[in-house]
Amino acid sequence: MHHVLGIDIGTGSTKAVAVDLSGKPFAEYQEMYSFNSPKPGYHEQDPEQIWAAFQKTIRGIIHKTGKPLAIGLSSAMHSLIPVDENCRALAPMMTWADNRAFAIAKKLRATDEGMAIYKATGTPLHAMSPLCKLIWLKENEPYLFSKAYKFISIKEYIWYRLFNEFKVDHSIASGAGLFDISSLAWHKDSLKFAGITETQLSAPVATSYTQKYAGRGSGNFLQPGTPVCISASDGCLANLGSMADKPGIAAITIGTSGAVRVASGKPLPNETAMTFSYILDAETFICGGPINNGGIAMQWWIKNFIGADLSESEYGKAFKQIEQVPAGSEGLIFLPYLTGERAPIWDSESCGTFFGVKLQHTRNHFSRAVLEGICFALKDVLDAVQENSTPITQINISGGFVKSDVWVQTLADITGKKLAIVQPEDASAVGAALMAMKAAGLINEYPTTTSAQQVFNPDDSVSGVYEKNFKIYRQLYVDLKASMHRITDIED
Repeated sequence: MHHVLGIDIGTGSTKAVAVDLSGKPFAEYQEMYSFNSPKPGYHEQDPEQIWAAFQKTIRGIIHKTGKPLAIGLSSAMHSLIPVDENCRALAPMMTWADNRAFAIAKKLRATDEGMAIYKATGTPLHAMSPLCKLIWLKENEPYLFSKAYKFISIKEYIWYRLFNEFKVDHSIASGAGLFDISSLAWHKDSLKFAGITETQLSAPVATSYTQKYAGRGSGNFLQPGTPVCISASDGCLANLGSMADKPGIAAITIGTSGAVRVASGKPLPNETAMTFSYILDAETFICGGPINNGGIAMQWWIKNFIGADLSESEYGKAFKQIEQVPAGSEGLIFLPYLTGERAPIWDSESCGTFFGVKLQHTRNHFSRAVLEGICFALKDVLDAVQENSTPITQINISGGFVKSDVWVQTLADITGKKLAIVQPEDASAVGAALMAMKAAGLINEYPTTTSAQQVFNPDDSVSGVYEKNFKIYRQLYVDLKASMHRITDIED
């Protein structure tokens, strides 16, 4: 069967999805890996381990499906690796979740110069951004900073291994805080803040940029001559893969973290909520906001308070118990800021909170409150995005949470939007495959519509209780912010 591969290089795994020329996925393969946290706030990975997983993933999927016509690459955003001139890593990769630069981001957000950088680059001022990571390295690891030949992302690292060139697609670059999304060039003021020159970064290229694999390296994991499209970032490609690349249809993904994204022909800045504007391709920006605490908050609750392992059967039991609790958890509200929070509050010093605890509340109430808190966080971002976007009539959803009907229905009830499961496979990998198809001339346009596999409509009978609880949810952070920061100071 003629097909194209989409490879998604994520934080927890590299996953390949085989897609036929009609855009339908039919096979997948995945290699998992872990992260290290040697100090509080550190979140690191070994790029060589990811490169090895990338090769194994391609071998595994090709063993299942045969030679692909082309390959597209998706990857997580905001990673940073200092490398030498031969692209050897001089230190572990700092992932998007690395928080050591939070004080730098907080200081930058309070300046006019910082807000000017946000508007020019479309990247929120947060510890996740390579801009803030670079400033941290300059101030705290000056020898490493001065020794580095270039500073690159994990996709650039893999691209160099494939093609012996330092290139970065416009999409990954647009999440760095260093790239002017209007001129499509490195932003001079950002570079000045970071203390680097553009020669220390890769050359930006369009997301359609394609090279033919020449058999470089060992292992023969990919047949020479195979076209490889550099493609875009995982978030932008998730919109493409879930058919949410047109105005009016949003995408929500919940994995370890979560995100709300809409397509737009122009950036949609929001200085208060600091929503992002990242590049999908020459015509389309993907705008929205990420939350830190998606599936990770549910994992934390199930593992530590239900005392169960994180198997699919235990998740099923937990969600069955949640169904028995009425919407609104009888007044119990959870702020899910277990790892700080990104949009729309951008506060690394925030923390998780249960509010409204009373004698009638059982463990199942707390379980439902955790689930509702994650959905409230996504609604908070959705409301900020909708301030500047065209009206949103439907949300296409993806990620592991789509396996739970109660979770999806709760999100529909809280957002008040119709939710559609269009692409149950890895939407980012599917999006990468579609972009590779178009770049290779296998299709002229991206698919515009596809029938939803399942639709969830909001239940009007519970809208009142959720509107009330959401207002309390939003006010709680405002009321507790100072106390959250004080408790963080005590922990430090």
